[in-house]
Amino acid sequence: MRTFITLSILGLFSFLLFSSFQSQSTLFSDSVSSVATVSDTLSATMVTSVSDVETAADFHQILKEKFIEGNAGFMSLVAIVLVLGLALCIERIIYLSLSDIDTERLLTDVEKALENNDVERAKTICRETRGPVASICYQGLMRVGKDAETVERSIVSYGTVQAGYLEKGCSWITLFITIAPSLGFLGTVIGMVMAFDDIEQAQDISSAVVAGGMKVALITTIFGLIVAVVLQVFYNYILSKIESLTAQMEDAAITLLDMMLKYDLCSRKN
Repeated sequence: MRTFITLSILGLFSFLLFSSFQSQSTLFSDSVSSVATVSDTLSATMVTSVSDVETAADFHQILKEKFIEGNAGFMSLVAIVLVLGLALCIERIIYLSLSDIDTERLLTDVEKALENNDVERAKTICRETRGPVASICYQGLMRVGKDAETVERSIVSYGTVQAGYLEKGCSWITLFITIAPSLGFLGTVIGMVMAFDDIEQAQDISSAVVAGGMKVALITTIFGLIVAVVLQVFYNYILSKIESLTAQMEDAAITLLDMMLKYDLCSRKN
């Protein structure tokens, strides 16, 4: 009986030991598989990153090669047009973005001050607020006590000045948009002249002879059109911002004049 019990205990202990060993083996194999999976993922990520870097390097290399093939001296003019045009566009976008304010909030604060017959407080609010809308409101408040026609003329005149500030530099952007494709077409003509010169020197009309000149013609045209398209997109965005600010200025002028009439700050007749 004791022998049977002893054998049974030994058998149970062996089973538990085998099961524990098997589970540990399974856990170890799962851990190895997980490590292998993570390693594969990291390897794939590194390969992807390296391939992206190589792709960017290849693109930069191709762009540089095409720039040189398009006649570096002539292509530099196109690049200068792009840089100057983008500089003006960025300057206008920053200026217009800073000029854009919460017009409704400004007019609400001004109306609260005028409702309390505190004209100086309304002037201070407009003076401490940036943008053409606040400047127009300030110019209108400076004419408190005058007739409505005088206030309106003052607001309209100053609005014209502010509109000129908003459109400052846009004529140069338009010039660069026009110059860029013109330089590209000029490069086309120069490339054709180079091709005919090669034909004249080689005394032969073949693809190998005219390929160089034709490549210059096409590359300069492509780059010129790309520069014009990029600048045109920025220019249209600038025009949309100017139109939005102009509409805000007109709305603020009308609203301010109505408030001044409402609170008897100006008369309808001299």
